[in-house]
Amino acid sequence: MVELTNFLYEVGTLKRVKRSGWWLLNIKDPESVAEHCFRAAVIGYVLAKMEKVDAHKTTLMCLFNDLHESRLNDLHKVGHRYIDFRTAETKAHKEQTQPLGETGKEIFSLHEEFRDQKTKESLVARDADLLECFAQAREYQKIGYETQDWMNNIHKLLVTESAKKLAKQLETTDPNDWWHGLKKSER
Repeated sequence: MVELTNFLYEVGTLKRVKRSGWWLLNIKDPESVAEHCFRAAVIGYVLAKMEKVDAHKTTLMCLFNDLHESRLNDLHKVGHRYIDFRTAETKAHKEQTQPLGETGKEIFSLHEEFRDQKTKESLVARDADLLECFAQAREYQKIGYETQDWMNNIHKLLVTESAKKLAKQLETTDPNDWWHGLKKSER
């Protein structure tokens, strides 16, 4: 049981690990890895339904995708030029999940499937991960940051038709439109 409680406390550190790529754009306080994983999991579920693949597996892949960042931190793509981060991710992920027995094996197998990108669910999960970054870039763009290059790069990486359509819609929708008309005005 102590292995499980340690794992849960370790997962909690992801609430404090910031997404480092945004620092390249001078965003002082970007979202945490936990925040990113939550919305990626929601997007993954919806995309899986749209693509008619296993939504449960896809959602779990999104949820556990960045687990290793509690040990390695979030390394932006410029840093990836100098470090074999994929190998480190897998090593950390395995060490984190091994003490959890069968549950850990299941979580680690999701990591391997996501990493290998050979199943439809893994492709959808990767698109969800990218779309979450796309949505965040659009939100940062709306408040004045130069994120168009990020969005352009993500457009090129998306694989599924549903993700491509959703990215186009995200790009043309104001991130604040959802709440317009919902505010109750009183005298």
